[in-house]
Amino acid sequence: MAYRIGIDARMYSARFTGIGRYNYELIHHLAAIDAENTYVIFLNEPEFSEFEIFAPNIEKVLVNAKHYSLQEQTVFLQKLLAAKLDLMHFTHFNSPLLFPGKQVVTIHDLTLSYYPGKKMTAAHYRAAYNLSIWSVTKKAAAVIAISENTKNDVISLLHVPAEKIRVVYEGAAETFTDDKRPEPIARVRSTYNLPRPFLLYAGVWRSHKNVAGLISAFALMVKEYGYEGDLVITGRPDPLYTEVPETIAQHGLEQRVHCVGLVPEEDLGVLFNAAELYVFPSFYEGFGLPALEAFAAGVPLAASNTSCLPEICGEGNALFFDPHNPKNMAEVMMRGVQDQELRTQLIERGKKRLLDFSWRKMAEETLGVYLDILRAGHAPSKNSSWRAQSGFTYLRRHGPPLSPRQQKSISLGCFPRTHRRRKNSI
Repeated sequence: MAYRIGIDARMYSARFTGIGRYNYELIHHLAAIDAENTYVIFLNEPEFSEFEIFAPNIEKVLVNAKHYSLQEQTVFLQKLLAAKLDLMHFTHFNSPLLFPGKQVVTIHDLTLSYYPGKKMTAAHYRAAYNLSIWSVTKKAAAVIAISENTKNDVISLLHVPAEKIRVVYEGAAETFTDDKRPEPIARVRSTYNLPRPFLLYAGVWRSHKNVAGLISAFALMVKEYGYEGDLVITGRPDPLYTEVPETIAQHGLEQRVHCVGLVPEEDLGVLFNAAELYVFPSFYEGFGLPALEAFAAGVPLAASNTSCLPEICGEGNALFFDPHNPKNMAEVMMRGVQDQELRTQLIERGKKRLLDFSWRKMAEETLGVYLDILRAGHAPSKNSSWRAQSGFTYLRRHGPPLSPRQQKSISLGCFPRTHRRRKNSI
């Protein structure tokens, strides 16, 4: 029996990091392994116009509904109902709260629960986040977690039964390969003015990424251990996270730390190959794709000993440090650049570890989740009183404790004032 399966791909572009890549790889590999079922891809602009139908069982639908918007709860809901789906896969926890169909959700991490960051900190946004993630995990027939660490977080924070959660690992992009040819490396060094050896960090600047901590550890490498190389930080500069440029200036490292911005993917792969060491300093991650990308590029990896990173990296395949201790970080990173025998061992072991992960395997296991649900006829419980309750009542009864300010915000509709009708409007 053929099914119609929807995929929320409103994040689908090289501009996005983890979830955008996840959606891209999932859709392309599903089409490669499954010609029987139809996949309906829900997109925003400009991704909708850029998305080319590459298989006969792929359809695309324009949504144009941002996360946490009124359109997400209305327009997206209408599009989902009109598509007549047998199953919907929300690849991010934001979904129309009143969608009644069979659904599965992927939870990549619970970063916003642990590290809210500096964006969308208003009470109504926090309440909307809590309502969204609680409701979708409650209604979903299955929850896909991208690591055991994320699964454990979902169980402990959201109280989702363990038997409802399937761990499905991600993979590394094929653009990341071990390619040490001098020509592309020389080109990238020239483009970004990198004449010296360097450590590499690729990612956003948010609090849980610990970029300022990395810079402080690098300062110790330079000043106490005599490291003669540089530090390269990719990713779009974020004006909300002023601690990154401030920490660079505090240590007088303006000539040694290179913030090169968001680089093209082909350049990013070459930067990995050119780096002496890839450093992954995060306090928290849901999976940690850059670890696999470092393995694929044949570059030694030094990573935090927290959250999912020991799980994904595996024992003996990377160097680990305490991300809360800059001195320990500096010591471990120095080992990673000085000990040649250790470097060779890490590169070899990293490549072996990489064989445990692939995007095709991810798609196969995800398809297995779909078919298990569809063939079992699984649907949200008929006894659920979800649709009879307001979002506030549901969250009050089943969700985490709310502050009085959050209760007031969610009772007003959970969304910013610009999305609510004014009293005098027609």
